[in-house]
Amino acid sequence: MAVSKAQAKWTGNLKEGNGSVKGTAFEAPFTFASRFEGSGKGTTPEELIGAAHAGCFSMFLAAQLSNAGHPPTSIETSATVHLEAGPTVTKIELATQASVPGVDPKVFEEKVAFSKANCPISKALAAIPEIVIDAKLV
Repeated sequence: MAVSKAQAKWTGNLKEGNGSVKGTAFEAPFTFASRFEGSGKGTTPEELIGAAHAGCFSMFLAAQLSNAGHPPTSIETSATVHLEAGPTVTKIELATQASVPGVDPKVFEEKVAFSKANCPISKALAAIPEIVIDAKLV
């Protein structure tokens, strides 16, 4: 199987310091302000978790639909990750729009539910109290 690597570096104290995250195809800065105050330039670990979850879910759902004889034309998923006091990630909301010619809505919902429970990133995030998916056929 594949092995993915990423790295992070933080310099300085919590509030005035800064950091960066880097993977094979990306590099992005982050700061206290970008993470906890919603200001400043940069990403957040939660944004990266959301992107990973949205990508994994979309790909896994495509596989499930294809295996059921209903290959999708497209699947678009956005993620909202809630960071609350603690700090703790308390909720992830995935919003998916899928174009799947000829699929029965019941089959679609079954594949969405299976994908929510079984995509690798969902499994990795199982400690999060609430993961909500709003999936629509378009």
